[in-house]
Amino acid sequence: MGRIDGRVAYVTGAASGIGRAAALALAREGAGVFLTDIDMAGGRETKAMIEAAGGKAEFRGQDVVEEDRWAELVASTMRLFGRLDILVNNAGIGLSGLVTEMTLADWNRQLAINMTGVFLGTKHALPAMRSPRPDGHVGGSIINISSVAGLGGSAGMSGYCASKGGVRLFSKAVAMECAAARDGIRCNSVHPGIIDTPIWTKIDSGGVLMAALAAQGANSIDPAIIAAAAPVGYPGQPGDIADGIVFLASDESRYMTGSELVIDGGWTAH
Repeated sequence: MGRIDGRVAYVTGAASGIGRAAALALAREGAGVFLTDIDMAGGRETKAMIEAAGGKAEFRGQDVVEEDRWAELVASTMRLFGRLDILVNNAGIGLSGLVTEMTLADWNRQLAINMTGVFLGTKHALPAMRSPRPDGHVGGSIINISSVAGLGGSAGMSGYCASKGGVRLFSKAVAMECAAARDGIRCNSVHPGIIDTPIWTKIDSGGVLMAALAAQGANSIDPAIIAAAAPVGYPGQPGDIADGIVFLASDESRYMTGSELVIDGGWTAH
């Protein structure tokens, strides 16, 4: 008996890293999972992994900044699964750069994917999540993936921090709207620390992030070396974040809304 048996989750950025780990964990706990990503091969692989383990999943390609695609895919979820209970807004990118040198195009792209994508997902999923379920279950859970960079500033990461900080406060505002509507839907943000995912091979443009991390004792963009500066001395794994996502998706967190779940190996405890 899984912790979310019979429920349906929509997970963006599900082709790798935290998104894949979350999709696998949600399926393992009994949810049907609708997966999306711009990485078609990776997304299909995640779907195959879920099905090989006996779970149920569907995959579609999606760029989270396209509103029409959101409307189309939420409708597809309802048609295929008949319900939507859990939304995991995970898709995101990381672009570093000094504020005086960052291009407007990079600034806008980062905010579009990291923040506008979360807004669009929430906007289009909420009506579906509010619709009646055959089993009488009421409510749902929106889980927005932010970052420790959404809790504090980092040199060379102003755009990323802005986008992830925006996700944090957006989540709180949505939580208040849902609470006022008495719809039973909760909305929380998750704040990973240094997690060993493919983002670390893409995030550092021009070595700006590395220069900032060097001031904290790191001497490589390798997450294992960066995380050595954290209290626990090692990086987290995608599964560590997936466990938190399952908790927020389940009734175990039924009294949590508008909160931050920080999973960072003590990074923000300094």
